[in-house]
Amino acid sequence: MTSAPLHLLWRIARRDLSAGFRGLRLLFLCLFLGVGALAAIGSLTAAITGELTRKGRELLGGDLEVALTQRYAEATEKAQMAQLGKVSETVRLRAMASGGGGPPMLSELKGVDSSYPLYGRLTVATPSGPVATDRPGSGEVLIERGLAERLGVGVGDSLALGKARFRISGVLASEPDRVGEGFSLGPAALIRLEDMASTGLIQPGSLFQAKYRIRLAPNDIRRPDKLAEDLKRAHGEAGWQVRDHGRAAPGASRFFERMGQFLGLIGLSALVIAGIGVSNGVAGYLAARRGAIATLKVLGASNRDVSVLYLLQVAVVASCAIATGLVAGAALAPALLALLGDRLPVKPDFVLHLWPLAIAAAQGLLIAFIFTWPPLARAGRTPPAAIWRTHLEPAARMSRRDAAIVGTAAAVSVALALATTDRPLFSAGVLAATGGVLLLLLLVGLGVRTLAHRLPRPASPLLRLALSNLHRPGAQTPALVIAIGLSLTLFVLIAAIQTSLDAEIARSVPQRAPAQFVLDVPSSGATAFREAVQRAAPGAEVDLVPALRGTITAYGSQRVRDMKTLPREAWVLRGERGVTYAGTLPEGSRITAGAWWPADYQGPPLVSLDERVAEALSLKVGDALTVSVLGREIPARIASLRKIDWETLGFNYMMVFPPSTLAQAPHTLAGSISLPPDKETASARAILAAFPGASVISVREVIGQARVLLDQMALAVTAAASVTLLAGMAVLTGAVAAARQARTYDAVILKTLGATRGQLLAVQALEFGLLGLLLGGVALAAGLSGAWWIIVQVFEFTWAPDWGRVLGSVAVGLAVTLALSLAGALPILSARPASALRSV
Repeated sequence: MTSAPLHLLWRIARRDLSAGFRGLRLLFLCLFLGVGALAAIGSLTAAITGELTRKGRELLGGDLEVALTQRYAEATEKAQMAQLGKVSETVRLRAMASGGGGPPMLSELKGVDSSYPLYGRLTVATPSGPVATDRPGSGEVLIERGLAERLGVGVGDSLALGKARFRISGVLASEPDRVGEGFSLGPAALIRLEDMASTGLIQPGSLFQAKYRIRLAPNDIRRPDKLAEDLKRAHGEAGWQVRDHGRAAPGASRFFERMGQFLGLIGLSALVIAGIGVSNGVAGYLAARRGAIATLKVLGASNRDVSVLYLLQVAVVASCAIATGLVAGAALAPALLALLGDRLPVKPDFVLHLWPLAIAAAQGLLIAFIFTWPPLARAGRTPPAAIWRTHLEPAARMSRRDAAIVGTAAAVSVALALATTDRPLFSAGVLAATGGVLLLLLLVGLGVRTLAHRLPRPASPLLRLALSNLHRPGAQTPALVIAIGLSLTLFVLIAAIQTSLDAEIARSVPQRAPAQFVLDVPSSGATAFREAVQRAAPGAEVDLVPALRGTITAYGSQRVRDMKTLPREAWVLRGERGVTYAGTLPEGSRITAGAWWPADYQGPPLVSLDERVAEALSLKVGDALTVSVLGREIPARIASLRKIDWETLGFNYMMVFPPSTLAQAPHTLAGSISLPPDKETASARAILAAFPGASVISVREVIGQARVLLDQMALAVTAAASVTLLAGMAVLTGAVAAARQARTYDAVILKTLGATRGQLLAVQALEFGLLGLLLGGVALAAGLSGAWWIIVQVFEFTWAPDWGRVLGSVAVGLAVTLALSLAGALPILSARPASALRSV
């Protein structure tokens, strides 16, 4: 049979579409939701990470940065840095600030030299707006707004830092390298580098960090990243931590990239779920056009003509939906940026990021094709006589050729998702889980249809009709099971994630956490420290441990500096980590392999390692581990592996050495204090009176910061999952619509035989109620499994859902599902018998 030319098919398709677009509204809605979510998430992530990269030099403070912990650079080292370009030196440490009569507050004290900043501007707040300023004068300090508000001080007031007092010369509006400094527990205070000695805060063993930012000459053709690698190889064992401006804020970049990828995968899952709604919508549209399809075939249209004709219509609607979704997603990104405001480390300007939009468009086209081709191909292959009986006969199965076409498109979609992520295994797991849930629900749907067919016929006519609706010819039971099951699963997923994130802080931490952490207590002052705390808060529990910093320079037979790339999970190799020594096993640790050393051990260096770190580095008891402490390498042998209970918030370290190895090294003590809340201020004042260089950290404030972060994470996950939930609702709407014609035929026959509207509605309610009750257990299992994986494996938090809210979410989901199903039945009840029978 000769096929019609494409231009003729397009003319017919355009006329048919202009008259019947309403039938493809579900296709438009589903694709719009999925593509819009992908575009918004991708654009937002690209905007934040792109701004972090674009402002790399400003955020880092230079083209290169060399950081040293617990020591300044020696004269020869400074000379080597000066050969690379202009150098700016800063020193950063935690310090207690007091003034204004209020309780002391922890701050991040930073001393800057005359060259600071090499990039960007240091600004202070004025009534007319931010104004650029130089570094503070002698005896002056610039403070962040949060510090001024908490202490109740302002410009011209006095502020005590350590043993020195400074005059506040301004309130900081922006510190250009603030984000590059990393995590902080308090607001910033800036003084001259020359004034740092007067504070008395830097003593042997004090935890401070000296940073040397280097600005290369404008005509220097050397690549900063290559220079950074060379410096790390040459000086890594001396404690140099080197970064280039491309990694100005690696923690923030990594967090937003991974969060964006995770949310993007949720968005892709929403698009896949929406694809089922697309398939239902197209199937319903084709069912409504079956008369036109039969007429075309009788007039000589080939199978290809019919498939291409309706493929053109679907392509037009899908293209409009995708384009609208891209516009909405791109427009939503700046709105989200404005809404997040100061919660972000940078404030990106609105820039159209084409790459995430292209990925969203490509995935939208692929999903649209994957889920629309099977019903289009079936419509093309069905003979005219069978088309008139489609409400009585099951749909034809997909041919092998069509299955291969759809399978190829699905493989391209998966390959695109894996190629655009730096964690392909993680992404594959998310997509496999989504596919697994859909397959499970499909199998359940087929099982429900078979079971309904084999059950004895109940005596109640209404219940008999409800059961027969599940297995009669043309029944949409598998599609309805997928739709209802997805909706209920997503209700459970969102509830379990939200309640577990709430419990991470609200339940676990406050019950076991100490009230205060204290840093930089002199190693000789343990007795005086305990006495000061006991005078201020009798009965307080004090735990003091030695505190040092060290860098792993070699493990097993590998030197870290010789490794081209670090293992993905070996985060412990990136920078310095806490190190301590102990004669007995620290509280909160349990030996899982090997043995602890005797309290009086005097032999070669040994080390006890966190078992998770050992697993990441593929280490075992007896292997070698070399750690650089204060520029001195300590080659040790792993004596034991420990499981550490980090949730106690007590002081525990991944690496613990015997006292004989580190006791003579300059160090300070860190401690935790458990005491009543009303004694915290008195305790802090007593500690600072005896040890002005100590830093007191309120656990309450740390928990508050963690709560804010977890709330933001929960909001992001909930927002992305809500799009998936909307897609699930669209699938349910599509499944009801796809079966509407057959249900309308049944309804008008029953009404002709005397059935009332109430009885017809009761049949529909029984049908969907039975499905909902059957799927409640499946939804609980699938939703809880997905939520557990996200909480435990992705976020590495404790699994602690609120079972009452989870079960309540199932009840809410059932109510919403029943309401949507009954709402879809209302047009059926209002159908007139004469017109409905003529359309069959």
